[in-house]
Amino acid sequence: MVTEPALPELTDSRRLTGANLFWDRPAAIIDMACGGDPSAFIAAWQDAVTRLLKATGRGDEQLTHRTFDGGASLLVSAPIDALYSMCELNEVAFGAARATLGGKGAADFSAEAARLAGLFAEEANPALLALQATAARHGVPFLWDDDAVSVGHGAGAKTWPPDQLPSPEHVDWNRAGAIPVALVTGTNGKSTTVRMSAAILAAAGLRAGLTSTDWIRVGQTILDRGDYSGTGGARTLLRHADTEVAVLETARGGLLRRGLGVDRASAALVTNVAADHLGDYGINTVPELVEAKFIVRRALHGAAPLILNADDAGCVGFAAGLDQPLAWFSLDPGHPLLRAHREAGGRAAVLEDGWLVLAEGEAKRRIIAADEIPATLGGAARHNIQNALGAMLLCQALGVDDDAIRTGLAAFRGDAQDNPGRSNCFEARGVRILVDFAHNEHGMRALARMVAAMQAQRRVLLMSQAGDRADRDIRDMVNAALEMHPDRLVTCDLPGYERGRAPGAIPALIRGFAVAAGLAPAAIDIFADPVSSVRAVLDDARPGDLLVLLALSQRDDVLRLIDSWRNAGAT
Repeated sequence: MVTEPALPELTDSRRLTGANLFWDRPAAIIDMACGGDPSAFIAAWQDAVTRLLKATGRGDEQLTHRTFDGGASLLVSAPIDALYSMCELNEVAFGAARATLGGKGAADFSAEAARLAGLFAEEANPALLALQATAARHGVPFLWDDDAVSVGHGAGAKTWPPDQLPSPEHVDWNRAGAIPVALVTGTNGKSTTVRMSAAILAAAGLRAGLTSTDWIRVGQTILDRGDYSGTGGARTLLRHADTEVAVLETARGGLLRRGLGVDRASAALVTNVAADHLGDYGINTVPELVEAKFIVRRALHGAAPLILNADDAGCVGFAAGLDQPLAWFSLDPGHPLLRAHREAGGRAAVLEDGWLVLAEGEAKRRIIAADEIPATLGGAARHNIQNALGAMLLCQALGVDDDAIRTGLAAFRGDAQDNPGRSNCFEARGVRILVDFAHNEHGMRALARMVAAMQAQRRVLLMSQAGDRADRDIRDMVNAALEMHPDRLVTCDLPGYERGRAPGAIPALIRGFAVAAGLAPAAIDIFADPVSSVRAVLDDARPGDLLVLLALSQRDDVLRLIDSWRNAGAT
């Protein structure tokens, strides 16, 4: 009996519309799963793609690939008016390579080439390419998607439907100006850093626009709620007439799914990189995740700095191979990397004797005491000191002066209005309540360090997790959470976030890992969802308690429930 060879399976086919993990150009990409050595398949795919490109008159396009544990990514470059058709070509080549390795011989592409040529002709938009090329010559920002094409940012933006584009000579290029744009990525601290930066920019008198996983906002006006940390949120914000400066939360998912949403930025910041969301898009290890986060560097040109956390090993390691302007921040004033960087005349921000300090070369300036920033909770929330240091450097790169940085950080309260779900503190009835979004080992350890500095007669911890996390990641998160030394642990399902797990599976895992780590089974309770969990915790609260509530879903309902409980105690 002849056994058929195990062939790769196509797991995803999509467009990369901007600079990405692989290069600075748009491309069609296939992700595939493969149990063995993919080299023979990749060679067959390359042959099929090359033949199809030649047959459709697109022989100048480029190919590349990346292998990873369990699969590979296969890319073909394409102009922005040919990406859908190139995805189709890539899929045809993938199928042909499977057929070749399955013993069916080389494919006859004559019919497919004619069909693909028709698709390319149908998708072609010469006016789009002309506008893109002319914008590049004028140094004007160019944004595009399926629904709109624009040149310029903010008040200088002009937008058209893709099928109603003007000739470049009919565009007033002198009015299509750019605004300062900053990118913020990392595993933890992105949203807080973006919001701190927006507060600083507001103190400087600027109408700052920001995108985040919670909303898109210009000034104090929320344009829409939801996850706007991808390319769509960036375009919407940059096209808004009231946006004078933009700070864009740039999440891993969007970077890997579509690439960067902008070609140029004034600065980019990486907060930290730790194990989270591993296994998506062929990113299986922390070093691979570091490389993915550093995609933001591709938007930086000239003197625009890449701002990095010197206390993060991944940032330090990857930066060693870069040749571009860097700025560093650290909680350690004696950090050898910062010393060497400053001796070379570089910019840095550091915590020194309780003060947040900006330095350039040997010169340094005290900006604000850590305990004067409300979001640091008197200096106990050291992760928010790190976020503030990064925001200082980011806003400095955008041209903001020290006074505005000081004023903005002092005004950023870090409460449920300024920064919902991120280290929000409440006190009522002799009970202290901390609401946070910690959802991975790295974030949990940062939170545990803060909680350890907070006095309490009894600590109650509510935690949960989405179903797409690996068991080992949940175990590591639980072990980090237990560093808070909870007297009671409450866990629950996250309805809508089971992601393939059976109801109750995640709470059972959390309970099992907690018991294995030494927590008494009687100290653990399981509920159906975050709201019922919080209600039970509040009903049981007593003076002297510290309630640490990690609201990963139903956050608004949880915050309303806390408000009702506080108000009921005030009457």
